[in-house]
Amino acid sequence: MGIADNISYINEKIKSVCELCGRDSSDIILVGVSKTHSVEKLIEAKNVGLYVFGESKVQEFIKKYEEVKDVRWHFIGHLQKNKVKYIIDKVELIHSLDDYELALEVNKRAEKINKIMDVLIQVNIGKEETKYGVYEEELFDFCKRISGLKNIRIKGLMCIPPNEDIDKTRYYFKRMKFLYEEVKKLKYDNFDIQYLSMGMTDDFDIAIEEGANIIRVGTGIFGERYYKKEDINNE
Repeated sequence: MGIADNISYINEKIKSVCELCGRDSSDIILVGVSKTHSVEKLIEAKNVGLYVFGESKVQEFIKKYEEVKDVRWHFIGHLQKNKVKYIIDKVELIHSLDDYELALEVNKRAEKINKIMDVLIQVNIGKEETKYGVYEEELFDFCKRISGLKNIRIKGLMCIPPNEDIDKTRYYFKRMKFLYEEVKKLKYDNFDIQYLSMGMTDDFDIAIEEGANIIRVGTGIFGERYYKKEDINNE
């Protein structure tokens, strides 16, 4: 199947899952994970109604940002402090806030351009050494530390669970939904919790069943990609 057929299939699956679990499919944001894929593929996807794209490499993102217009951009990969300045004016949501020093840098760069930067806190729900994110037992202390930063707005949580069997994946998603609801109770001025970003090509249906409202799908839309050794799967 081509990109148009893939997107149609995913949208139908989203609708089907939402019907089964009593949710409104219009509440689900589908992010097309477009890393390593060509500008031509992105434009093809845009032309059939995909309007949110997720990139994880700053240099690649900048090139695509200049060539693919009238879409919304999310940054979903690990973000180094020295790269924040290149994306701060271009993305609407950063999925991967995972460190206090990074939070300070995002806040500083956003303040310079008079912007409130929407971010998600990345939770390393499986405590994997190969992945980034705040451990769940550190989450609420981290929330408190960043609560005074006026130019970032915490919109929710994101995770990339371990690549395990379906039952274990569902457990991690349930755990994330619990944390999401607990963070939602916090009354910090810069917290406006709305999004739970979890679920990828192979498990987005389970993620939706467990409460995700942002799903990140790459291979299921654009086909297989070549991963460099240092890449961390984010879709």
